[in-house]
Amino acid sequence: MSAALLVLAAYLLGSLSGSLLLGKLRGVDIRTQGSGNAGGTNAFRTQGLRFALGVVVIDIGKGALAAWLGLRFAEASDAAWLAYATAFAAVVGHVWPVWHGFRGGKGAATAVGGLLVLWPWSIPLLLLVWLLVLTSSGYVGLATVVAGACLPLLAWWIDAEAPRMWFAIGIALYLAFTHRSNLQRLCNGNESRFERARLLHRLYRG
Repeated sequence: MSAALLVLAAYLLGSLSGSLLLGKLRGVDIRTQGSGNAGGTNAFRTQGLRFALGVVVIDIGKGALAAWLGLRFAEASDAAWLAYATAFAAVVGHVWPVWHGFRGGKGAATAVGGLLVLWPWSIPLLLLVWLLVLTSSGYVGLATVVAGACLPLLAWWIDAEAPRMWFAIGIALYLAFTHRSNLQRLCNGNESRFERARLLHRLYRG
C-alpha cells in the first residue's frame, strides 16, 4: 500500500507542468500556441529563453524529486524498483497531467530529472548524443528520441540490474510514443527544423 501511494504521489507531482504553471502567471496557455505541446521546446519557441529555462528547471526538478522519494521511503529490499517506478510515474504525470486536463508535454525533461538521481553518469552520454543529432539535423524531437533509444543500449552494455534495464526500455519506448507526431512529420518531410542549431551541418557545408 505504501509503495502504491508513493507511485501515486509521484504521478501527482509529475502532473505539475512547469509550462502551464508559469503560463498562468503570464496569462498564457502555450498549448494554444506553436506546436500546442506543453514542453520546453514549445515554451522556448513561443515564450522565449527565460520562460523556457524556468519550465525546464521545474520539469527536471519534479522528476528528480519523484526518484528521490522512491529511494527515501522504500524498504531496502525494493528501493531500486520503487525509485524507478516513481521516476516513471512522474514522467507519465507530465504527459497526462491530472491537474491540466491530461494534456501535458512529452516527458523528456522529467525523465532527465529521474536519471540525475538514479543514473547520473548516463546524462553526459545522452546529452552528447542529443547534441550530435540536433546540431547535424536541427530536429529537436529526433534528437530526443535517438538519445532515449541509447538508454537500453547503455543498460545492456553495463549489464544493468533489472530495474534499471526495464526503466531504460520503458523511457525509450515512451519517448518514441510521445514524439510519434514528430516522427510522422519527419517522414512526411514537414517537421519543423531548428536551423540555428545545425552547427555541424554548417561546418560541413563550409
